[in-house]
This record gives sequence, C-alpha cells and structure tokens, in this order.
Amino acid sequence: MHEILTLQFGQQSNYLGTHFWNTQESYFTYPPDEESPVNHDIHFRAGVAPDGSDTYTPRTLIYDLKGAFGSMKRVNTLYEAEEDVNVDRSGVWPSKPIVQRAAPIQPSPYQTHLDAGLDPPPLTTSTVRYWSDYSRVFYHPKSLVHLSEFDMNDSLMPFEKWEVGMELFEKMERDEDLVDRDLRPFAEESDGMQGIQIMTGIDDAWGGWASGWLDRLRDDYGKLSIWTWGLGDQGGNMSTPREKRLQQIENSARSLHTLAEQSSVYIPITNVPIKLPSYLSMVDTSPWHVGALQAVALESVTISSRLRTALGGRGTLQDLEATFNSTGKRRIAKLELSIADPDVLSEKASAQIAQAEKAGSTTSHQPSDSDEQLTKFDIDTFTKDYRIGASRPTKRSHVFGRAEAARGDWNLTEDRDPHDRFGDGPALQRFAAPLLFPLLDSFPASIFDIGTGKGQKVAVHSGLTTSTAVADQVRAVEQIVRRMHMVGIDERETICNGLQTMAEEYDEGWDSGSDSDDDD
Repeated sequence: MHEILTLQFGQQSNYLGTHFWNTQESYFTYPPDEESPVNHDIHFRAGVAPDGSDTYTPRTLIYDLKGAFGSMKRVNTLYEAEEDVNVDRSGVWPSKPIVQRAAPIQPSPYQTHLDAGLDPPPLTTSTVRYWSDYSRVFYHPKSLVHLSEFDMNDSLMPFEKWEVGMELFEKMERDEDLVDRDLRPFAEESDGMQGIQIMTGIDDAWGGWASGWLDRLRDDYGKLSIWTWGLGDQGGNMSTPREKRLQQIENSARSLHTLAEQSSVYIPITNVPIKLPSYLSMVDTSPWHVGALQAVALESVTISSRLRTALGGRGTLQDLEATFNSTGKRRIAKLELSIADPDVLSEKASAQIAQAEKAGSTTSHQPSDSDEQLTKFDIDTFTKDYRIGASRPTKRSHVFGRAEAARGDWNLTEDRDPHDRFGDGPALQRFAAPLLFPLLDSFPASIFDIGTGKGQKVAVHSGLTTSTAVADQVRAVEQIVRRMHMVGIDERETICNGLQTMAEEYDEGWDSGSDSDDDD
C-alpha cells in the first residue's frame, strides 16, 4: 500500500496545495546515478501525452469556483492545444453562431518567465492574485474541476453557508455521480492506496461540500485511511463583520461535527496561528503567506508517508494514526511545529555530542516518562482558542499520543513504543529525516527570520497530538453553538450532542482529578 490521493476544496486549500505540489516537484532528481529519498509514485502518476511523450502529474482533484483558477488552463501544454476557436460548428443552426468570450486573465510575470525558461522574478503579496500565479506543476486535465454554478467573490450568490455546499454536492452527485466521474479513474490506476488526504475550507460552504464527499467516500472506501485538513478563520478574525463571524463559527461547528466523525484523522488549522514566535513574520491577510506556513506543517508531519525508507518501517498514514489514536475514536489531532536554521542546529548537536563524549557518555538524553517533558513547539496551528476570556482557569492538558517528524539535527529524546500500552507516559513515535524543507522561489521565504541555512532550506520539527486540550476546545465550540440562534433547534441539539460525545472520548481512561490536571 503506498499511493495517496489528494482532494483540494476551495481557495485556501488550493493556496496550500500549490505550495505542497511545488515542494513535491522539487524532490525529483534526474541524474541516473542519483535517487531521491522521496518515492514519487505515492503522490504522482505516470501517463502519456497525446504526442506520445511520458508525463508525470499529481494524483489530485482540485475544485474551485468560477474565476478562481486565474490564468491556469484546464488543458495545458503537456497534453493538447486549447480548443480551436475557428472550428466549424455549422449544421445545427442555419446562421453562424456568435461566440461571446470573457477577457482571459493574464498570466503572472512569474508564470510567463517559467514558460519562457527564464528565472522568474520575486513574488510579493501584491503580485500573487491567484493560487495558480506561483504554481510550478503541470496537472492532468481531469484534476482541475471548475464549479461554474458559483463565481468567486459573488456578492449576490456567495459561497458562504455550509448548507449551500452540501446542497451543491448532492445536486451534482445526483446528476453526474461525482465520485465515479472524478475520483474513480485515479483510484483504479493505483496498485494499493495508502489513503486519501482532503484539504478543505471548513468555515464556509466548502465545509458542507467536503461533508458530502466524505459521506460518499465512506460508502465506497469504508476501511481506507482518510485524513482531513480543515482550514479557515473559524470566526477568529475580529475585522470580519459580526454576522459573518457567527456564520463562520456555525459552519466550523457543523464541519467539526461531520468531518471529525467520518475522517480517520481530522486536523483543524486556523489561518492565523494561535502562538507566534518572534522569528515568524507573515501577513495573515495573504492566503499565499498563510498557505506557505500551512504547507510547511502538513508536508513535514507526513514526510514519513512518502519516503522510500522510514524508521522501523512504520511510516504510513495508518502507522501515524496508531500512535496518537490508540482507541480509534480520538480522531481530532492538534498540529504544531517549530522551525530553525539547519546550520545552527547542526552546530548545537555537534557541541552536545562532544560534551557528552568528554563526560564519558555517548548518550546525552534519556527517554522521558512524563507528558510534561514532551517537546514544546513554537507554532500552534490548531483551531481558534475559543476558551480565551473564559471564567475558569486553563488546566494542564494530558497527552494521549503524539507522532513527530524531525527534519534536521533536532535535539530529541528517544521513542516510546506506541504499541506499548503498559509503559509510562503517552505513546510517542518520532521519524527522523535528513531531508530539509526547501524554500523555493515560489515560497515567501521572508516570513522566516532565521537565516538562510543550507542553501535556502529550513529544519522543521512537527507533531500531531491527541490530548485533553482537544476536548476542551470541542466543548468550548459546543457551548457557543448552544447559545446561537442561527441554527434550528433540532439541528443545534444534534450538533451539540455529537460534539459532547467526541469530547468524552478524550476523558475515557484518564483520571481528570490526578496531579497532572492541576492548574498551571
């Protein structure tokens, strides 16, 4: 089992996805005597262009609204020329048809330079108008799906309410059988799928659209590992009008209730990190910047699922799940990360090894037995902290399990076997990879003030954690929804009961009255 199919739903997901695919493309090695540590067949598919040449394109489906694709054409130069506008359409109508065409969106200077084989100019937040403006990858024509029923930024028919997305999916599913039309061709050409990853907005209509997809996927691929990355402001941007913020919270709660239930793993990610270190300087109103940070976290924490070799051979999506979700019911995971200059890390690691050898010991660290000694990350990308301003004090969270990925010479302790349920402390598994995260010319490298490192690359330490902090957040969302009047009474009760049940899964087997639950 190795292939992973990717579904991308909506603007922010496609900004994230573009960074993700650019990064995967950068791992390709072409000299015959050099092999990439990344198994490209996991995320890319081999094909043949109309002229007989071989192609290699992402295993992905990209959905967005009309006008959101920018200058990207559905049929690119890898396959065939655009439809000939002079083709003879006579024979149906006696008169010659008049074709009305909207003015095409002009490619960005970055794209025109790439097409000409030139070094592209630096990108800025003002020059990136669409996610396609900085794409370095050719997609198969079947990967790009335009939802022409809605226009991007349409004030008359905005794609904002959760039920609008669900209704659109149900209509298209009845008319065309979306899963059969779009996904099945990619699934059938896979030898044995490792899983499906979904990147989707959750605080607008894309949450309802993704919920429809997941419900159908569970019918057809019941036992397959499905990871959902839920993106959005989630009502956290105070500059947004109050009514829209409440709508975002309602949409996010509905998405949490449905997506977390149907997904193998559900990772909510706020567009603005809760915890911001001093070395991170990003424009939170730029989806290009936001997507870049999200891509560093997502791409790094799942790096073991695409490497040719992984620690102990346990690197698939299923193996990661087994570490932080031992019960099979704690599906909501918290995503965090730290970023550093790889040269600085290497110097520190060398100094610590020399110090340990001088002291007569080659081991400078011992496995920790307490969740309080787990690594503290610099950046918290979890959902907006709805507990801020709450009357009760924040409790110290208890960690059930964590899967970590370290890229670079991070100073880390040893693993704790995630299958040993009788050991002290939470289940912990760490994957170490020397492959650093590349800061490509399509990436806003200026958001990191840590030096250039090894040739414009950064070291990343990321982790997915299940803990009682997740339950606290779920309960906080449930309390907000219970007080809202935008949701019908029956539906509100269903959502609140479902969220309560999810939160209770993080209480099972954990004594909340123990010392580890004392106030900080």
